[in-house]
Amino acid sequence: MHFNERQRNIVELLQKESPLTTDSMAKVFQVSRSSLQADLAMLLAWGVLEQQPFKGYSFCTDYNDEKAFRERVGHLRVRDFMRLPVSVKEECSIQEALVALFTYDVASLIVVGESQELKGIVSRKDFLRASLGKIEFQKVPVNVIMTRMPNIVMVLPDERVVDAASKLVKHAIDTIPVVEIYLEADGNELYHVIGSFTKTGVASVFVDLTS
Repeated sequence: MHFNERQRNIVELLQKESPLTTDSMAKVFQVSRSSLQADLAMLLAWGVLEQQPFKGYSFCTDYNDEKAFRERVGHLRVRDFMRLPVSVKEECSIQEALVALFTYDVASLIVVGESQELKGIVSRKDFLRASLGKIEFQKVPVNVIMTRMPNIVMVLPDERVVDAASKLVKHAIDTIPVVEIYLEADGNELYHVIGSFTKTGVASVFVDLTS
């Protein structure tokens, strides 16, 4: 767990002397009570401190840095780490899709309809398999080789990052479309693509948490 300077000072003070009220700490640091509230709230949420009614704050002796890290990661949501989707229209040719794959240097492309609705996903493995057959890349649309519903793994923007990462591992894939669900007039669900969650996105989570 990486604390800011004020949080470190609070922890060090309470490790030496506990419990202390907010007023007492404000006098030590020569700041206002309100300026400490946000840091105290975060330290409470991470389980570093505990609060006793009428007594103040104390350092939590059973604080576990690894446990706190897991709890912090558990609160992260996909919407904060998703990226803009790299997508192609379903009627584009395999060759056009392949050019997009290498142009944007991604492992998979999301295939969408005219209204950005999810139609499929195509990976480098799909292109490789297609190259082994007698398919004319310039003439055949990408929807011929893409993975279709219901075999597409998706996530919602409010899902936990740890759950999205588990899907990447479980299904051995590199990219998951991030979608919002709408109901059509006939009651069918429509999945509107708003982003993508990738293995690179997972790595960025840990970079952000440890920097």
